[in-house]
Amino acid sequence: MPLLRFLLLPLRAPLLLVLFGVSLFLGHHWAIEETWLAQAHQMSVQVFWTIELIQALVVVVICTMPDLLLRQLSLLMASSRVLSLVVTLTLVITVGLYVLSLSLLSDVLILASATLLARLDLTRIKVVPAPQVTAFWLAVIVISGIWIGHDLPSPV
Repeated sequence: MPLLRFLLLPLRAPLLLVLFGVSLFLGHHWAIEETWLAQAHQMSVQVFWTIELIQALVVVVICTMPDLLLRQLSLLMASSRVLSLVVTLTLVITVGLYVLSLSLLSDVLILASATLLARLDLTRIKVVPAPQVTAFWLAVIVISGIWIGHDLPSPV
């Protein structure tokens, strides 16, 4: 019975299918544009794909476990004023430089929105596993969608 409920999960939470479709589209889009994007950022195609997959995993983890991450960060910052200032400055500078140099910010926002909607849909049907389990399975959905989208034939 639990296996049947697991297999019917995409029908009960259709935004999981939307998350898979978004990651499929992003994987296909990145595959079509990979040479241009790699040349624009002056890196090899393998490094480009590594960075994109790490970026996708980071987006899924941040969107799946924001409460745990923020709790750990606030505990770290509460330990000292100097440490709080250093952490804040590091975060602001790192995120600011990342956003300024990122030409694919729209892809990150689309993936983050789809991940948050899928998580909200799982909460709606009262399927709330541990955050690490949710992050793992949503990452599996995203990475498999990107992988399948990368292997789709190019229209060119």
